[in-house]
Amino acid sequence: MKLLLAVLVAVAVSEAQPRHDNHHHSRHNFTEHDGSKVECVGKCIEGPEAFHMPMVMKLKEKAYAECHAEGKCPFNQPSIHRLSPCVDGKSAGEYDCRNIDMLSYTSLRDMGSTGDGNDIWGWTDEPAPGVLREYALVGMADGTAFVHITDPTEPEVIGMLPTHTSSSSWRDIKVYKNHAYIVSEASGHGMQVFNLLRLRNPPAPGQGVHRYEADAHYSMVGNTHNIAINEDTGFAYLVGSTRSGSGYQVCSGGLHIVDISEPLEPKFSTCYGGDGYTHDVQCVVYHGPDTRYSGHEICFAYNENTLTVVDVTNKNGVVMLSRTPYQDVSYSHQGWLTEDHAYAILNDELDEMYTSEKRTRSLLWDVKNLEAPVHYSSFLSTERSVDHNLYIRDDLAYEANYCAGLRILDITHLQDGAGSVTEVAYFDVAPDWNTVSFHGSWSSYPYFASGNVIVNSIERGLFVLKPNYEAIRGLQQQRHNGTRLH
Repeated sequence: MKLLLAVLVAVAVSEAQPRHDNHHHSRHNFTEHDGSKVECVGKCIEGPEAFHMPMVMKLKEKAYAECHAEGKCPFNQPSIHRLSPCVDGKSAGEYDCRNIDMLSYTSLRDMGSTGDGNDIWGWTDEPAPGVLREYALVGMADGTAFVHITDPTEPEVIGMLPTHTSSSSWRDIKVYKNHAYIVSEASGHGMQVFNLLRLRNPPAPGQGVHRYEADAHYSMVGNTHNIAINEDTGFAYLVGSTRSGSGYQVCSGGLHIVDISEPLEPKFSTCYGGDGYTHDVQCVVYHGPDTRYSGHEICFAYNENTLTVVDVTNKNGVVMLSRTPYQDVSYSHQGWLTEDHAYAILNDELDEMYTSEKRTRSLLWDVKNLEAPVHYSSFLSTERSVDHNLYIRDDLAYEANYCAGLRILDITHLQDGAGSVTEVAYFDVAPDWNTVSFHGSWSSYPYFASGNVIVNSIERGLFVLKPNYEAIRGLQQQRHNGTRLH
């Protein structure tokens, strides 16, 4: 389904000035492709500058409801537990691909879910020195599945942790010290904590998928859209908490900071909502070129209409360093830093839908000056698809671009602008969808030592993929030598 929307995005901000919380609660009407109106009033939207998450959620929920009505969500075709190489642009007979083989596919049903898929993360266990076991932590509407993928062609579903309250299309997972931290947009969900070492002793085979219980629960938030963890400092950053309730600290939807240094005893640290709602964030111990902030804990926040940089080193005195809008903003969704902390790539989730440019746009940022980041270029894909989540490892960017699937970009010379960025591999997990819409790949995880990449498909489930790194390096070398890539 392709939703059409006409909206004027007005950005009028001064550098490093926070968004105030006393916006007029104006009325916004959004026209869909069928001529119907979706109305957003009051707290649904807090200011005219950009789309706001409650409205975006309404658009997605409408898309998913239509998909369910058509019988396409979830699409539980049989799991495929065997190598399906990419040959002549196809894997397993239906998945478009280039330089990526499919090692296995596990359906949502086989992971214990009756709903759709969403986020994904990975965990590597080291039960003995040098012994590495890889696991996929798979977000689903009704919980989180734990899948052992050390043998990627024979994945083993160990069990699933049901949602703390109700089902939701949004769930997010991160890992710290062998514990999974799970948040959701489900009302009253809070944050679940699960000791992943329990997966070393899987339950005896029985009827269906084993249901686990959480080891701890954090209840100072209700709904939360995303979680980021700085593993170097032991702090978790919960963002996008919007619903008030007894004992909740919603932090204006911004950074809700939690001390997780004792993994099973998460403690509230502080709030930062000086720029209002944060959709996603990456927090690092900074080692980039802006030496004024060397060793500081810096968060790069994607705040619906800006890239906002915040110094969170002093939890009692969090400071916003910059707040930077950009041209043709529709919804600043998520992004990731290069490993030298000099550049970032940002994805705007709605620009392909609601601007004239329908090709996937990846925004390239120079962040060498944390007080004045610059959007200096944009890479345009050949595909018409909405981008969602991206991660960077070494000189490759791994983008989960909904209907276009996993796309891998060579960013070796990112500093030279869009012309230096080249797509070198892809795997389309959504062969039934070829539209600018919210279907297909939700996210990926590219950080396993094996080099395998896991992708979660909204309609289908878990894909374990193997990029052909030899071929990718060959393409990079051709480009370095000035040879045209094919």
